[in-house]
Amino acid sequence: MEFDEIIRPDHMFDGGDLDCGSGLILLIRENMLAVPVGGILEMRSREPSVADDLPPWCRMSGHAYLGMEPGDGYSRYFVRKGTAMLQEEEALQKDKEDARKYEWRLRARVTGHLKSTVYARNFSFDIGQAASFEEKDANPSALEYLFGALAGSLATGFATECARDNLEVDDIELSLSGSLNNILAHMGLEEGDPSIKSVEVKCFASTFEDAQKVEAAWQRGIGRSPLAATLKKAATLSFKLVIV
Repeated sequence: MEFDEIIRPDHMFDGGDLDCGSGLILLIRENMLAVPVGGILEMRSREPSVADDLPPWCRMSGHAYLGMEPGDGYSRYFVRKGTAMLQEEEALQKDKEDARKYEWRLRARVTGHLKSTVYARNFSFDIGQAASFEEKDANPSALEYLFGALAGSLATGFATECARDNLEVDDIELSLSGSLNNILAHMGLEEGDPSIKSVEVKCFASTFEDAQKVEAAWQRGIGRSPLAATLKKAATLSFKLVIV
């Protein structure tokens, strides 16, 4: 028997491609508030690890995991809300407070000529000069890491927003160009402003979906990017989406 014949969700939301450690649990708790005790929440996801992580979370949270079934490019998960309504609201508020206060920590050491190594969580990466004109270098410059982080966050964020809207996008690629107000000031050759002047980002998306819906997903991704929001306050940023 199909799930639709025996299960009538009281509320549904799309978790996109988030995993349980990247904010999905917070969204589940938020959406669970719209479900009455004994009611059913349907959560749609494209992240495979949710199948393993959601059932034990339900047991620990006092909810009943009813199972899953495949959808069109996603999986449908069904959870019956338990009686611990007050505890669920308190847990949601605690999760929100913990998220607001979270700090990302790392450390950096000089580990060679024009080279520093950054250590964060369970990984490390090497950074070269702050900025470089060389055609080739042993390590990316700090600016390349910053610009790369911006482009990467926008690409991933855009893909996540498309997944939440169930938009099929075959390929996403970003190109970025950036400039400084005065590179010579950074080099100590003259007085001036060494800050970032402008950044131009072009996103190329291969899809047959409705262009307005894809554009809306792109704009949401930009609006929710911490790096884009921060750099906008200090430099001129321009964003363009090209659907191919």
